Amino acid sequence: MSIDESSTGGPRSVLLPAVTPEVLAEAVESLSGRLRKKLDAAIEGCAAGAVRAADGSVGVRFGEDAVVTLRPGPSGVVTEADQAVCGCLLAPRCLHRAAVLGASPIADPQEPAPPDPGPDPVTGPAAAAGPGAAPGASAAPAATTTARAVAGPAAGPAAGGAEGAAEGGGLTAAQVRAAAALWGAAAEALAAGVTAGGAVVQAELLRAAHTARIAGLPRAEAAALRVVRGLRAARDRSAAQRLAELTGAFRELLYAAGLLASGAAGAGLTGAVRRSYEAGGSLRVYGLCREPVLSATGYGGVATHLLGVDGAHYSVSDVRPGGLSRARGAGAASVALGGAVLDHAGLARGGLRVVGATVSPEGRLGAGRGVRATAVGGVAWGEGPTAALFSRPAAEAVAAMPAEGAEPGLLGCDVRVVGASGDHVLVRELTPGAPLLRLAPAHPHPELPHAANLRRIAGHPGLVLRVLGRPDLDRAATLRPLAAGPVPGAEHSLRLPPEWLGRADLGYDRLQGAHFPGGAEGLVPQESAPAAGADPLADSPLWRVRRLLEAGVAGGRRAVAEAARGAEPAALAAALRRAGFGSAAELAAALTAEADRRPRDAFGRLADASAERYAWAWLAAAAHLAAAERSLVAASWA
Repeated sequence: MSIDESSTGGPRSVLLPAVTPEVLAEAVESLSGRLRKKLDAAIEGCAAGAVRAADGSVGVRFGEDAVVTLRPGPSGVVTEADQAVCGCLLAPRCLHRAAVLGASPIADPQEPAPPDPGPDPVTGPAAAAGPGAAPGASAAPAATTTARAVAGPAAGPAAGGAEGAAEGGGLTAAQVRAAAALWGAAAEALAAGVTAGGAVVQAELLRAAHTARIAGLPRAEAAALRVVRGLRAARDRSAAQRLAELTGAFRELLYAAGLLASGAAGAGLTGAVRRSYEAGGSLRVYGLCREPVLSATGYGGVATHLLGVDGAHYSVSDVRPGGLSRARGAGAASVALGGAVLDHAGLARGGLRVVGATVSPEGRLGAGRGVRATAVGGVAWGEGPTAALFSRPAAEAVAAMPAEGAEPGLLGCDVRVVGASGDHVLVRELTPGAPLLRLAPAHPHPELPHAANLRRIAGHPGLVLRVLGRPDLDRAATLRPLAAGPVPGAEHSLRLPPEWLGRADLGYDRLQGAHFPGGAEGLVPQESAPAAGADPLADSPLWRVRRLLEAGVAGGRRAVAEAARGAEPAALAAALRRAGFGSAAELAAALTAEADRRPRDAFGRLADASAERYAWAWLAAAAHLAAAERSLVAASWA
């Protein structure tokens, strides 16, 4: 027997194979009430005793007479109940079996093979679906909701009959019922919070998520899986977990499930089951830059961004298990696309002529058997189709980006370095009246050169350069650059080798002293660097609402109720109203009031408060906060 020491999931041992949600949910549901109370304690530490056998099975011993054996299928995932067996007398309805399944990673649903014969590449930051995600997980975009999306308690899952939703919203009765069940489970999980969101609460979410998948609601199912993984990571105190991310996952889940269950949503909210590749005909694309990919699930690689002659954005990626070492080495790996004799470094500064291309809705180029690709020469930034990337102000480009959906597209601009502010570089666009912008590392990992390159750039105030990156729409006027180059015709700009074709990939190329103008003369900053640029988001009192919402996620309904009994609510309301956020103050007050509501029955005894009313109040405040923050971020670019 051997033990695999590699780890991608924190405290939960990677020796344990991934388990589909329905198998885990069924195991927990079969337990008696007495055993359910012991489940969380049984899960703790049981994964540490896992041992892998030569036949690929994994065994976990409990005492002298109980051994749980997991025998995953060919995919490496436990997909059937009989693939998890225990040798005790109570099996299969035993605590041992449920505990081992509860300690195993949650697998993503197994999808049918795509029509396209080529591989379905895993790409970019979307591979990081969150702590504990199974390989190949795709992170659905976090919802950027607006206040109008939340109808309030009166528009809960009970509102609008199934037939009305099927006719008016394009949903079937089964989909409405599945969404209502998922809404109820999500409301209970939110009321419990991380502190009480143990295996039983997670299993209820997983069962509801499986029902949503069968009904054809992949977006709601994916949101539920992210919440479960987030709860697990938070309870395990994983370093990869962020409370803000779990709060966003809850917002997305409640938003999707609530609207679907209420009948107020159309079929577009159901989501897509799989990224499908369609015929793209003949394409000619030019390289823009490379981006290292490092996911929370142990995957690593590279995504090379391309631009078509018509201005359409494409990408070619190579992401596989391997983590950091894979991400660092993949930048020079060969491009597996239609027999093209080219590596990613060459493609980022060259081009391709593709015949029989297959393209996903997100612009990913597939590598099917019928695809043929030939290397062609590249173009410098600002020439040919790339000129449009740098032809309009950054504020105009950000304003044109969709309010909701996938990660923002690439943005190019010419800037002048003002100075450093922490790990950010303060710059100002070379456009009259442009605001102060922040350049932040696209990936903060110290072994990737993003941060080191930005530190070198920050050390040259007055330097002008051309940057291409992705705007961070969660932070005020922040751009995460992927590549940088000299501004054509500028005297005090970067001096890059001719073979770099006028740009440096900040995640792979390391800027050296020779790449900067010699001497300090002329590199005089046009303005003094402030301690930190004006940040309307950080300066607003909305952080108080965010803290209240995150407290509810961490400590559940009880934590919000405790906050309602102190002096904090009055201070919160006063600060919000003074800043003009009257609606935020009212929604926060409604949330704290609902959290502290203690209804009584006809005999005066305390009754359980409605988790669904509390969830609607929480979602209303969360949706308004997301919309308000997005408005402030958009204004910071203007």
